Amino acid sequence: QLQLVESGGGLVQPGGSLRASCTATGSSLRYYAIGWFRQVPGRERERVSCNSNIDEAAHYADSVKGRFTTSRDAALNTVFLQMNNLKPEDAGDYYCVAYGGGCSGYIREETWGQGTTVIVSS
Repeated sequence: QLQLVESGGGLVQPGGSLRASCTATGSSLRYYAIGWFRQVPGRERERVSCNSNIDEAAHYADSVKGRFTTSRDAALNTVFLQMNNLKPEDAGDYYCVAYGGGCSGYIREETWGQGTTVIVSS
């Protein structure tokens, strides 16, 4: 059974960078698109990017376009989220999740990871 584990969050100053990782066990990530979501208290969970396994396309929310990049490393069975020029509004808990049927498909609810926390503060 696919399980996802996030890592790589931390404290960074505005303008700084972090790279979050989503590492899979139990199955190969080549079968799944992987979405990255951000959760801020009091707000709905927002999808910030999706890395497609079908066409290798990457999708981004308008709020992060040009600053965030998602990629995958098949050998590590890991999807990354490179976050550059971080802003205070980027702070939150970041989760990865697998999709069935590509980035426009359905979320496989059982694959939510435990999240990794990003704090953007001077």
